[in-house]
Amino acid sequence: MATYPIPKFHFQVEWGGSKIGFTEVTGLDITTEVIEYRDGASPEFSKVKMPGQRTFSNITLKRGTFAGDNEFYDWFNTVNMNQIERRDLTISLLNENHEPVVVWKVKNAWPLKVTPTDLTAEGNDVALETMELAHEGLTIQNE
Repeated sequence: MATYPIPKFHFQVEWGGSKIGFTEVTGLDITTEVIEYRDGASPEFSKVKMPGQRTFSNITLKRGTFAGDNEFYDWFNTVNMNQIERRDLTISLLNENHEPVVVWKVKNAWPLKVTPTDLTAEGNDVALETMELAHEGLTIQNE
């Protein structure tokens, strides 16, 4: 058993497109809503709290901008009235042998926002583009 935490910089994203590297993935949150209830005959003067439905944050993927690479925009452009190309994603945190240690499985994701890089004449940063995804479920597995 390892005696140190896993570093977070070695990961891969399988997103249904070509194999590209992402610089950042955020929004892997799961929240259970709270249902509060108190019946009138309860001897307690406070509400009971019960677990309700789960909610999931939108996931944000960031990557470098490459000349001639339109895959983000091609997927985004599949949006029609009540129709979109949905994809399952697998996000894996990898160990030093490039094996998955923690895996997030995302169900029925679709792009709701694409943000191209900002432009500035005074910097020398890499151009990054961002895609925000809505989805219908997230499971986490420690391998």
